[in-house]
Amino acid sequence: MTLAADLDHAVQQHDPDRWLASRFIDDPLARADVVLLYALNHELARVAEVVSEPLLGHMRLAWWREGIEEIAGGGGPRAHPVMDGLAEALARNAFDPAEIAALVDGRAGDLEPDPLADEAALNARLDRTAGRLASAAARRLDPSAEPSATTEAMRAWGLVGLFRNGRLPPNWTAAEVTAAVDARIEAARTPVGGLPVRAFPAVAYATLARAYARGRTPGPIAKRLRLLWASATGKI
Repeated sequence: MTLAADLDHAVQQHDPDRWLASRFIDDPLARADVVLLYALNHELARVAEVVSEPLLGHMRLAWWREGIEEIAGGGGPRAHPVMDGLAEALARNAFDPAEIAALVDGRAGDLEPDPLADEAALNARLDRTAGRLASAAARRLDPSAEPSATTEAMRAWGLVGLFRNGRLPPNWTAAEVTAAVDARIEAARTPVGGLPVRAFPAVAYATLARAYARGRTPGPIAKRLRLLWASATGKI
């Protein structure tokens, strides 16, 4: 298998909803670049899950940040398939190295002991993680995509992710999560509708957030149909 195929398979296994949305990207090279972003996101997101203390997590994030800086400076990639993919993509100017480094920096909040003290902190956390990822993917698909167009959709998606993984503060009830997700989806409709058609797969998976917030997990066929509808209409 090629590097691109290996990364595609890994994202299919670890991030199936984003992977499924990426099937609606017509250009194979653009699709591979977006999948590369998702593969990087998976590696960064799991840092907080595998370390025993914050310092070790910051060291892992520093490894990624320094590796990206080395590539941007003309050096070779460190020994990791995602680094290999980033080296190839950055050589084509597919991404701004600063944008990729920002994805790394956004994960530092995962290592904070109490990062979600209030809604402002929650939104900031989601904007630095899911939001930055979606805006980077959208701009790769269409450089004219407005970064803020993805904000509310990714706040809904990221909130569901924290809820499903048990990482919200304990004072959040299921009903409050559902209401918050619904409000964010409603707030996202107008800006998402302004995204260029080519950029829409970068946020299409947010259409599944309402079901997840209600404790439902659509089956594979239902997901495909929902994503097909979202992609055809430009709505989530």
